[in-house]
Amino acid sequence: MAKLSLLLLAAIVAISTAFAPNAAHTATRVNQLASPKIEQQSSTTSLFMAEDMTWEGEYPPSKVLGPIMSKMPSGTLAIISMISLGLCVYSCVQSGLLLREPGAVETGEWVKAQYVLMGFGGPLAWGTHVASWIQRKNGM
Repeated sequence: MAKLSLLLLAAIVAISTAFAPNAAHTATRVNQLASPKIEQQSSTTSLFMAEDMTWEGEYPPSKVLGPIMSKMPSGTLAIISMISLGLCVYSCVQSGLLLREPGAVETGEWVKAQYVLMGFGGPLAWGTHVASWIQRKNGM
């Protein structure tokens, strides 16, 4: 019990330091008074900043989909979404059938690489369906 209390106390202290003022700034201020002043070089070139992707209204502009999907028509994205969802459903069904075989769980025979890869079709289907909706709303 004492070890658990010590662990919880250490976790609380570690988490609370995120909200405390940074002591490094105080130390550098003290050091700046004692050290000689070195001029910092100012750069005239600006860093590349990402384009602002905020929008107002019901749906975002097509540019939020990136350089590839922003040029794809809504129908193509919908077909990709349906295929991805179909592959995901197929892999779930096939994995379920493999689970019913005797000894499959103990040996791990029910885990197949192709079904694991097809399982990623679910999130892909969701993303492409949202992209299709955005393109449809933008008239593409």
